[in-house]
Amino acid sequence: MKKISTNYLHIYIPVFVGLIILFVGLKIIESYGIAIFLLLPFFIGFLTTILLKKYRNDIFSIRKVILLSFLNIMIISLGIMVVAIEGLICVAMASPILFAFSAIGALTTFLYIDKSVRNINSIIVLFSISIIGVSFVEKENIPSVSHVTTSIIIDAPIEKVWENVIIFPQLEEPKELLFRAGIAYPINATIDGKGIGAIRYCNFTTGSFVEPITTWNAPHHLAFDVLEQPAPMKEISYWDFDAAHLNDYFISKNGEFRLKKISQNKTELIGTTWYTHHIYPEFYWRLWSNHIIHKIHYRVLNHIKKVSEN
Repeated sequence: MKKISTNYLHIYIPVFVGLIILFVGLKIIESYGIAIFLLLPFFIGFLTTILLKKYRNDIFSIRKVILLSFLNIMIISLGIMVVAIEGLICVAMASPILFAFSAIGALTTFLYIDKSVRNINSIIVLFSISIIGVSFVEKENIPSVSHVTTSIIIDAPIEKVWENVIIFPQLEEPKELLFRAGIAYPINATIDGKGIGAIRYCNFTTGSFVEPITTWNAPHHLAFDVLEQPAPMKEISYWDFDAAHLNDYFISKNGEFRLKKISQNKTELIGTTWYTHHIYPEFYWRLWSNHIIHKIHYRVLNHIKKVSEN
């Protein structure tokens, strides 16, 4: 019995420790940052490697430590989905950086590990406390503002395009996998009033963006703040749960449409969104955010193009 349990300590211990740290970080602290997406997978790779060195030196190789680190990351990811801590979309988005840093942790440890591994319990406690401590610190970070701009050429007069910017009818069902998987997408837009102070409603699959108009310069410039916004996605899960990152972790601040007359029947339409997200590292998650916002922009702009040209 002792031999069997020892043979698999490089799986049991990293998975157990990883699930505990994730539970504390995501459910108690509600922090989505470097501690969870960089330090934890690095620690999983590190811990997997030193346990292999100590208990399974017979299979200790670069290939094994990296593959088994990946396996532990996958088991942990499956575990947090099973217990409804996170859904499939978030886990899928995080997977590239999780696998990358678990590999870095495994490879670094493999190259520099001492021949005799001691004080594993102390190492586990120290690393775990450090990761949780960083999660607390990151919770108080003030996110920076980013913006995404998308443009399209429409073969229609600028006045006609303006009419379809202010309000637009029901959009067709999306074909993009991103939206079909649960990312919220726009379905139509309405407006209450006219000019500065009017309230525009951009309706998404998860609810409505409430957008007080701040600039009304027909037919060239429409700008608005975002007073209220719905959840950015509906997580794919067996459970009906509300992950923390669905509330106030991605915030749309304001937006605008600019129209430029190219010729009598040709208009350039430019859409911009300013936003913040409280998920780190910013360089990684901004790639996802910008990509998704571009997709949303294109969905709206192409619809306006279609309606205006027809």
